[in-house]
Amino acid sequence: MKYVSLSDSTVRRLPFYLAMEEYVARRFDEEFFFMWQVDPTVIFGRNQLIEREVNIDYCRNNGIAVYRRKSGGGCVFADMSNIMFSYIVSSDDVVTTFSSYTERVAAMLRSLGLNAESTGRNDVLIDGRKVSGNAFYHIPGRSIVHGTMLYDTDLAHITQAISPSEAKLESKGVDSVRSHITTLSRHIDMDIEGFKDYARRYMSDGELVLTADDILSIEEMSQPYYSDEWILGKNPLCGVSRHCRIEGVGEFQVDIELKGRRVHKINIAGDYFLLSDIDAKLLDRLKGAFYTREALADAIGDIDVGSIISGLDKSQLLNILIE
Repeated sequence: MKYVSLSDSTVRRLPFYLAMEEYVARRFDEEFFFMWQVDPTVIFGRNQLIEREVNIDYCRNNGIAVYRRKSGGGCVFADMSNIMFSYIVSSDDVVTTFSSYTERVAAMLRSLGLNAESTGRNDVLIDGRKVSGNAFYHIPGRSIVHGTMLYDTDLAHITQAISPSEAKLESKGVDSVRSHITTLSRHIDMDIEGFKDYARRYMSDGELVLTADDILSIEEMSQPYYSDEWILGKNPLCGVSRHCRIEGVGEFQVDIELKGRRVHKINIAGDYFLLSDIDAKLLDRLKGAFYTREALADAIGDIDVGSIISGLDKSQLLNILIE
C-alpha cells in the first residue's frame, strides 16, 4: 500500500482532504493510505440533519468549522491533535473493506502494546473505549474509508460541538460522549509526530507524491463542499416526520411532504452507512406513491435495500417510513 503525500506542508481546510481522497481514488488504481490534520472542525455524515447533530451556535462562537461529507455514518470532531486516516482500495464489498481496514488499524495499535480491537460497524477501541471511528464512501470500482484517530483532542469541544441523540447514547450504554472515548496520549509514550511516523511505516511501503497540478485539481474538486446547499441539506417541508433507531444499522429521521395523499418530497436522514445513490435508487421511486404501506411496498418493489443502506431490509424500511 502506498502513502499519498503532498508536495508542500500547508494545512488546508477539510473539504480539500475529502476531495483529495476522491481524486486519488478516481485517478490512480493502487491501494493507498494517508493522514491529515485540520483546524477545529465538525464533520457530519451525508444524510444527517445539521440541526440535530451539531451545536451550531457553539461552533460559531468558538471558531469551529462545520462541513458535510459524502460518506454516511455519524458526526465527528477533528482538530490538530486528532489525526485523520484515509484508506483507498479497489473493492465493492463494504463489509470486507471495513473489516480489513479497521482490523489493520487495530493490529497497528496492538503492535504498540495497546489492548486494541476493531468492533461494531466502524470503531476501533482501546480498553473498550473508542479511539477511532470510520465511515465509508463508494465510487464505481473503488472504496474510501476515512476516520478519526484521537491522539489528544479537545474533549470540551467534542462534548459541546456535537449533539448526539439520547437514543444513540443509550444504545451504546454510556451517559455521554466523554465516557465513550479515549485518546492515544493516555496510552502511549510517544508524541503525535512520532506516532504519525510509526503509523505511516506500519501501514504503507511506498509513496505517491501529488504535484502542484494535482493540488490545483483537488482544490477545484473541493469547491462544492463549501456551498450552503450542500452543508445545510435539502429536507422538505414536513407533512410526516418519523424518527427511530435500528440497532446495528443506525439512526433514521424521515421527513415527507405529501400532496393529495401522495409522496411529493422525501428525505431519509441519519447516521446509517450509505452504499449507493439513495436518491436515484430509492427515494425517487417513492415520489408519487400513495402514502400507504402497500403502495410504498409496491414502489420499492424488488430493490435490494441492503445494497443502498447497509444492514437494512425492505420490511425495516417500511417500518421506518410508515406505521
